[in-house]
Parts: sequence; C-alpha cells; structure tokens
Amino acid sequence: MNAPDRELRKLGAANAAPRGVGARLPLIDGVEKVTGTARYTADLPAQGALVGKLLRSPYAHAELLEVDISEALKLPGVRGIVTGNDCDTPYGVIPIAQNEFPLARGRIRYVGEPVAAVAAVDEATTDAALALIRLKVRELPAYFDAADARKADVVLLHDNKKGNIEREVHNEFGDAAAGFAAADLICEETFECAEVHHAMMEPNASLAAWDNERGHLTLWSVTQVPYYVHESLARCMKLDAAYIRVIKPFVGGGFGHRVETLNFEIIAGLLARAARGTVRLLQTREEAFLTHRGRPQTYVRMKLGLTRDGRMTACEAEVVQRGGAYGGYGLVTILYAGALLNGLYDLPAVKYDGYRVYTNTPPCGAMRGHGTVNIRFAFESLLDMMAAELGLDAFAVRRRNLLKAPTETINGLKVMSYGLPECLDWVEQASGWRERAARLEANSDGPIRRGIGIACSHFVSGSAKPVHFTGQPHATIALRVDFDAGITILTGASDIGQGSSTIITQVVAEILGVEYRRLRLIATDSALTPKDNGSYSSRVTFMVGNAAADAARNLKAVLVAAAAKRLQVAEADVDWLGEAAAVVGDASRQIPFHDIVEEALVDVGMLTVKGTFTCPPEFQGGKQRGGAVGSTMGFSYAAQAVEVSVDTELGKVTVEKVWSAIDCGFAINPMSVEGQVQGAIWMGMGQAISEETVYENGRHKAVSLLDYRVPTIIESPDIAVHIVESLDPNGPFGAKEASEGPLAGVMSAIAAAIEDATGTRIRATPFTPDRVFDALNRKPRPGAHVAAAAKGAA
Repeated sequence: MNAPDRELRKLGAANAAPRGVGARLPLIDGVEKVTGTARYTADLPAQGALVGKLLRSPYAHAELLEVDISEALKLPGVRGIVTGNDCDTPYGVIPIAQNEFPLARGRIRYVGEPVAAVAAVDEATTDAALALIRLKVRELPAYFDAADARKADVVLLHDNKKGNIEREVHNEFGDAAAGFAAADLICEETFECAEVHHAMMEPNASLAAWDNERGHLTLWSVTQVPYYVHESLARCMKLDAAYIRVIKPFVGGGFGHRVETLNFEIIAGLLARAARGTVRLLQTREEAFLTHRGRPQTYVRMKLGLTRDGRMTACEAEVVQRGGAYGGYGLVTILYAGALLNGLYDLPAVKYDGYRVYTNTPPCGAMRGHGTVNIRFAFESLLDMMAAELGLDAFAVRRRNLLKAPTETINGLKVMSYGLPECLDWVEQASGWRERAARLEANSDGPIRRGIGIACSHFVSGSAKPVHFTGQPHATIALRVDFDAGITILTGASDIGQGSSTIITQVVAEILGVEYRRLRLIATDSALTPKDNGSYSSRVTFMVGNAAADAARNLKAVLVAAAAKRLQVAEADVDWLGEAAAVVGDASRQIPFHDIVEEALVDVGMLTVKGTFTCPPEFQGGKQRGGAVGSTMGFSYAAQAVEVSVDTELGKVTVEKVWSAIDCGFAINPMSVEGQVQGAIWMGMGQAISEETVYENGRHKAVSLLDYRVPTIIESPDIAVHIVESLDPNGPFGAKEASEGPLAGVMSAIAAAIEDATGTRIRATPFTPDRVFDALNRKPRPGAHVAAAAKGAA
C-alpha cells in the first residue's frame, strides 16, 4: 500500500464510509442477476440470426482423409458450412505451443473434436445438413491413459512431441540429497487425483455478426479473456485486428474453463463470414464437457524428509498429468505444480520432475487453483502421515516450517506478506482442535464415525509475466468525465461472477471520495474499453485494482487543479471533500462537484484520464528457467479445518463443518471475500468426494450434471470464514487474491478427517462410497507409507 492510499484508508476507516474499500457492499451487478434482467450470451437478441451447430468426431484417433459436405450444401436453407479447410492457422493460449485448429485438419485426436460446422435458417435444417456430412477416416491407435501414451513405439499425437510428452520439467533447488541425509524420517507415497471439470452454470455460447459491406466481425461470447479471443480471431481468420470487435456479456461462471480461446468461438466467426450474416452458436452441456479444459488426471509420487521435531529437510516430487489432445495451459500447469511447492512453507531443498502427456481425451487446461491443487493434496497428506509417525500435532508441524516475510524462496519467489500464522491460530481455536477428541467421540454413533483434519494452501495474485507479452502495461483503466459530472470507469477486465467490477468501483470511489452512484462501469467491449489480459490466475484485484487506483489518483489531481482555479487558491490549499472542495481552514469557501467538473472541462471538453499497472522486473523471473514461473507479486494464504462423518457400512463421507481462514492482504469487500472462500471450499469438496470425468474407449460417460456428481446445496456444509489482513506492500490498499488460495487444501483436510474418523488414509480422489468402503476393508499394505528412517531408527 503506497503512502497516499494509506492515508485514504485511514480517512475511510474514520468516516466509516460505505462507498469505498473495506465496505461490505453488494456486487454492482447483483440486482440484474437476482431479478433475471441480466443478459447472457444466449439471451442476446439477434433478429434473423442463423442457427449454428457443430459436427463432432465419433473417433478418438484417426487420420482425417475427407470431409464431404457436397450433399449438405444442396439443402435449402443452408447458408454456410465450414471445415478444417477454412482455417489453416493453429491457435492456443501459449504462443510457443499453438497446435490446435478450430476444426480438425488432417488428424482427429479425441471423441467430440469438431470436424465441421453448419449455419442454416432453423434448427431442423441445421440438423439435417449435419446428418448429410460424410467423414472418410483411417483409424489410429488411441491412448486414454498417460502411461499407455508414454510407452515405446506409440503413435504420436503430434509428430514433434516424442513419447507424447507435451512438456517435461526438471529442476532442483537446494541440495535434496543432503536434505534427506539430514532427516530423521523419510517417507514416500503415491497419490492419484481424478480428472475433473469446471461444471460452470452457464453453457457455452457465441453470437457472431459479420458485416459483409465493411468486412467487420462482432463476436459476443462467454469468455474470461476477451483480448485473447480477439487475438485468436484475427490470426485464425486472417483479419486485421481493427476489423474485429469482441464483447463479453454477463458470464455465468468460468473457473478457468474460459481462460483461453475455445474452438466454438473461432468457429462462430468463421461460420458468420461464410454465411455472410449473423450466427448463433449455442452449446449443450455435453459439448461443454467435450470442450473441457478441466483439471487433469494427475499421478504424484511425493517424498518428504523431516527431523524429529518436524522441520522439513527436503522434498522430492514426480508429477504426471494426463493433458488430453492439445496444449492450452498445460505448459503452465505442469510448471506451477513444481514451482508452487515453494512459497507456502520454508523448504530448504526441492527436486521436481513433471511430465505433461498427450492422450486421446478432451484437452485439459486451467481450472481454479491450476497447478497447485493436486500436488498440494499429496504434500499435505504426506505431511500429516509423517507427523503422526513422529507423534507430532498437525498444527505444530506446520508452525515449525513457517516463512517470515519479506523473503525470497529457494526458487526465486518473493513473499512480501504472510498471514498464514494468524490463519492457523484462528482455525485451531475456532474448530476446537484441542478439544476435538472428546467432542468427536461423543458425536460418533455406531457405524457413523466423526473426524477432523486440517491443511494449508496458497495461490498467486496474478501472473507477473503475461502469456502474450507485448510490452504494454499489465492492466489499464480509463476514467471518463463529461458535462453531466458522472464518472465512467472503462475496463477490459472480465467480471465472471467473482465481483471484479465491484472491486474496481470501490477502489475508484475510495480515492475520489465521491458518492458510489456517481460512478458507472462499462466493461469488456474491445471497441470501447482498454485492453486487459483477462480474468485468470487471480490477477484482477491485484493488477487491475492497482491500475484503477492509479487512474483515480490521476483524475483527482486534475479535479483538484480545477477546484484550485475556481477557488482562486493554490492546489495545496484545496481541501478535497469528494463531492465538493473547500479552502483549507475556511469551510465557507466551498464549491460542489459539478462546478469543479465544469471548470475542468473549460477549453478541453470531455476528460479521459488513464491509470496503468505493470509488475516490476524483479517480480518477473526466478533463478532458473521454469523455476519460479515468473509467477506473482503476492500470495494469498489459507488454512482450513474440516469435520466429517463417515458411514463405515456404506462408505459415505459427509462434510459437516468447515473453518477457513484466508490471508487476502486487505479485504476491499469483505462480503465478496467470504463468498469467494465459500465457493473455493465448495469446489474443493466436490473434487474430494464426488467429481470425476470418466471415459470409456475415449467417450465421456458423464456429460450431464446428473451423471457428473457436483455437490448440491444438500451436501453443502456450514462454512465459517475468517479474514486475515496482512497488508501486502504491492497490492491496492494492501489487497491480494482471495478466490483460489483456499481451494488447494480442502481435499487433504477431508482426507485427514476421514483418517481421523476411521484410521484409514485414502490417497486417491474422489472419496466416493465404493472407494472409501474398499479402503476401510482392505488389508494394510506391507510397510505402510514409511520408506526409510534415516537416523536413530530401531
């Protein structure tokens, strides 16, 4: 928090102003959402819009020899058909790994991959045309598991990727061998996490309008990253970027599914141009599962060394991720899995080997907390197992390994604020951890056993290096003031339900001190709003919040100068009151906000003031390529305790209560923070107890929200949230992210609670009744989990 912001924060606290930061304000788009007046992409009016649909491959892996559309083109009412021949430019969110085409070209790599698309006057005609399209293929061996895809003599999914390895990462920081030699206990275990999907509420949809006279395209879509979609459309359609307009309407959740350009968005543009009109391309829930971009199935081999008093000496991890058919965010996810082993605890040595593997399944990508969730499950679980072996309390072993901020980790991550100790303290007290044994025993009846577990987690506050590095600021905000004295906030940042538009508005209101209703916000329209990299890696509050603060300070300087001119005093003698200005020491000499704006517009007319933010170079790199991922300027920290009940006869796990403490730096909107933490807990619980994508011969078996078991409100536990404010020196008003950090510890906390209740540690997710029942009735493995006791072993 810089000096001016500190002073404003003190002023806001003293006045208890409800308009600015720290206030529990409802989200600015909340009324539209709860009243049903919000318009999502599928709701947008488009008179005469054609109906677009995709033909998807029934093959998991095949050489695509021909797509015959001749009969379909003859059908009356068909206005356009596109195939892979209509786009020869690959796309992908990572510039160095763009290997996916909107429509398959030459090769089909998963069941459900788009091979053709039709636009026609109505749905019946579109369906009839799709049925007339004929595919000629030569089937190839298909691989649905990472181990099979890595075997010798496999057919490569991509000719330039040997062994079907999308990316492998190998690094070591510190001396792992020396660390293990210094340990009193060394344990090694394997863990498996099922692939999961985002299950966002709103299905995918795009509306594309082609202006045939001007050669312009306007696209409305469900995206989290309008700028990346704009860039991909320009490349794939070979259009000048100036001829494209991308608009993001309301979005019904994203969770990472929409942080890269998706094939249907480019296809919508191609179809609109081919049909010379407007095309509405709505996707079914099944198509959302086939588009996927979820969290990959992950195998983790984790090895830890501890001294007798619980001090960590070394960590070694091997991670294999089933990445699916194409790259996407996979290059980053496999990197994060290793780099973010650091930054939570004081680890003196880490050795990491990561493998992202191509398979004939829908592509995986970024999902809330991407890269950290599955490996944190393994780490926290093994830490608990070793603490028990040493007779140490779960809280004590974590406190033994805390960081002290500011510090730099062994792989170059800078930790500038660190509220994890306070998070642990609150969770321990609130959950009644010390008294848990008697309480849980009293609440256990017959086959129903109760247990409690804890875990810690963290996540980045934005990526300090954009994936598309252009040299432009990482975030830009424009504030416009005109004759009406209203202030319009123009932002390209995507509000996808997380409340970022509200946060930006609160920051501007706090610094300017104006009434909240004087502000209006226009977002995510490339023809009106400044470029923003999008909503991913929890970057908006930190980066766009800083840009908003910069813009507000710049506008305030202009208005103070105008007030000084109207009052005929020096700028230093202006007492800024927000909705008015006065002369310092003479409150009677006061002018209202409208008069200040009137003066500011003399000779210049409408004012547009800009604010920007760019991460300083010292936060953008580590000591070794791939070591620190250039990840962030700040980490959120969280601790969770989870109480469960386990029906030992049915294997059913019920989450009864969750206590979660989050260090978000400073809570710009505490109510929003609490909602984000509750959502993260709920999402982690879903991955822990029920969610799993399952394939049979490459075909997805659970493509509805009935078959894909997302927890409902019935399964939702009571969640107590506590906010810890560490005041990060770089965040706006000290704020950091609050949405993804609490997620990664949930699975291991539930696993620990199950073990507390039953004596059995389950190392594979989800903890479904059949898996729990089998684990409870399985004989212990010889040697359990202890690989070696380095010193003093009996």
